[in-house]
Amino acid sequence: MTGSEIAKGGNNNELEVADKFNNWKKDSDAQKWLEVMMYNLDEITSVHAEKIGGKGYKSDINVTINVMIKKKSKDTELTSLENIQVKLVSNDVGFNQVEKKKVDGYLENWHIDSEIENLLKLYDGELPPRNGSRDSKRMFVDEFTQNEQEKLKSFLQKNMIMIISDVIRGRGRFAAEWTLVINKSDGYKWKLIAVNEAISIYAGDCQVKFTKSGNIHLGNITLQRKGGDNGADSANMLQFKANPMILF
Repeated sequence: MTGSEIAKGGNNNELEVADKFNNWKKDSDAQKWLEVMMYNLDEITSVHAEKIGGKGYKSDINVTINVMIKKKSKDTELTSLENIQVKLVSNDVGFNQVEKKKVDGYLENWHIDSEIENLLKLYDGELPPRNGSRDSKRMFVDEFTQNEQEKLKSFLQKNMIMIISDVIRGRGRFAAEWTLVINKSDGYKWKLIAVNEAISIYAGDCQVKFTKSGNIHLGNITLQRKGGDNGADSANMLQFKANPMILF
């Protein structure tokens, strides 16, 4: 399955999930999702879900849930908003791209100094590799000096949870609160968990590792170079990849 096919399938899947929420009175999956999110079905008066449009948002679906809490003195109607990210997987071992961005997009939030900035740009190819690199487009971490490797690993280790949180949950109004993974390769299987739990699972042993091939692992997330497949603007980025099936 190509990247464009996965993206198209994911988009259709998000619309399908929204439709299931909107049909929650008859849809057993939607009812179970609402219960996972700690709602009492008997108290729900209405559910409205819609796909979130906008590049860079970590949430795919926004769900508005109205509930009526019955009290002796007076019934109270409350409204809750839930942001859900939807991950479609095609097999048990497939890795999904969870983020790609040029280094400059992370400088402010991650407080990256000039030395780490240069190392990351050498790694993703935004800066030309030094003489002797085994790739004409970029450098691998094992090609950095020992001192550079130690500084880069120290930075990533110190900021690992923040980094994983940013690439999984995101920030701002449409930061994800829930992660819904759907696997249609063998019937219809799903897993819905709070995004904080997903972050914990993706973080794994909370250790930064440099692989023998010269790439980077942050717990269960791979950080690698994203080459260009849609022109120069999409080339030379930091790409974060993870296997959503580990959430099962």
